[in-house]
Amino acid sequence: MLKFLCFLIFLIPLCFYSGLWWLVCSMMFFASFLYLFFFPYFFCWGGLGYIFGCDLISYGLILLSLWICVLMILASESVFRLGYFSGFFLFVVVVLTILLYCTFSSISLLSFYIFFESSLIPTLFLILGWGYQPERVQAGIYLLFYTLLASLPLLVGILFIYNSLGSLCLFTLSGSEHLVGGLFYLCMVFAFLVKMPMFMVHLWLPSAHVEAPVSGSMILAGVLLKLGGYGLLRAFPVLFSFGFKFGVVWVALSLVGGLFVSLFCMRQTDLKSLIAYSSVAHMSMVIGGIMTLNYWGVCSSFALMVAHGLCSSGLFCLSNISYERFSSRSLLINSGLINLMPSMAMWWFLLSSCNMAAPPSLNLLGEIGLLSSLVSWSWCLMFVLIFLSFFSAAYTLYLYSYSQHGSIYSGIYSCSLGYVREFMLLFLHWFPLNLIILKVDVSVFWV
Repeated sequence: MLKFLCFLIFLIPLCFYSGLWWLVCSMMFFASFLYLFFFPYFFCWGGLGYIFGCDLISYGLILLSLWICVLMILASESVFRLGYFSGFFLFVVVVLTILLYCTFSSISLLSFYIFFESSLIPTLFLILGWGYQPERVQAGIYLLFYTLLASLPLLVGILFIYNSLGSLCLFTLSGSEHLVGGLFYLCMVFAFLVKMPMFMVHLWLPSAHVEAPVSGSMILAGVLLKLGGYGLLRAFPVLFSFGFKFGVVWVALSLVGGLFVSLFCMRQTDLKSLIAYSSVAHMSMVIGGIMTLNYWGVCSSFALMVAHGLCSSGLFCLSNISYERFSSRSLLINSGLINLMPSMAMWWFLLSSCNMAAPPSLNLLGEIGLLSSLVSWSWCLMFVLIFLSFFSAAYTLYLYSYSQHGSIYSGIYSCSLGYVREFMLLFLHWFPLNLIILKVDVSVFWV
């Protein structure tokens, strides 16, 4: 694991040389390609070095982080073209990649917590430095305070584990259920639920997405929301016995919240806001799957996290492509796009269909597994899940039909073609999302 860390650290000096934008991008592509060959075949921890290691869950999310960070550079070509502090932008992206890599490969709870919190700082720089509206300062403060306020009890919980067990290594946590009390359980779980985010503590996410540049939205939707799910999967060996008592609260709250958020999506007029709220709806199913504490639920929630990371990031790229043409994200202006950009309409269709879990996308596999897991846990959830699935399709169709069809706004160009870079960017989101279905044991361990 340390060799990849050194590879990423040595990219930092290259960021500040003018004209090396595409070299850094190519090197990160190379790093993600090399990491493909480090698949942990033995379903246990491997690549151990210092405080870092890798197992199947870490592997999938590290690969996702490397891939999304490369695509962030590819999507933010306007920063390079306009000379808008492009060197510092590359530096922030590479540092964020390093911190995410360290977070997912930490084998100590304390180092996981430190890197988990540190990843906020580059994200905040992205929002404050390259965001669009003056409200980005408020959005950044929302992001910071929601996450920090919920994470301080987590630090206390981690120190309590160390005081009781004398170790924070992830290998040694199982079998320590005797530690758990109600307050300790809440301390350990709440930080991750805010990060995912769960309904009622989700208000930081839409504002952060709307004010962030395309790179900020991609990393927020693609990887930073997955930190919460990853943390829950790592913390549950300690919380297993107590999780059975309180699981019903989180499952009910997240699924009913997901239904409400799906209804919010139906009345959004901002493209980014709609995609951001759809992220909350998808993550609600992931929380439900993890909290059932059964094997299918955990595996399928991991699959949906990976799938959502690629799909949601691709949709944010599409909204940015429209924004670069119209300087607006309003659905009232972004209508009739099939007339203006017919070649992009296909990518809107492909990524929208993945968002509503159409085959052969990985989203379908994750959602089928989660539906069966939740219904087997309690058949009463069937009624919520019916509406959740229906409205998930409804708001995606609303997004696609309102943006592509209808009368075109008369104040814009008559025709606009996409760049090769944009088509490659969208292809690199869509292709892995539909290719992984051929090799699902990477993302769904029960196959």
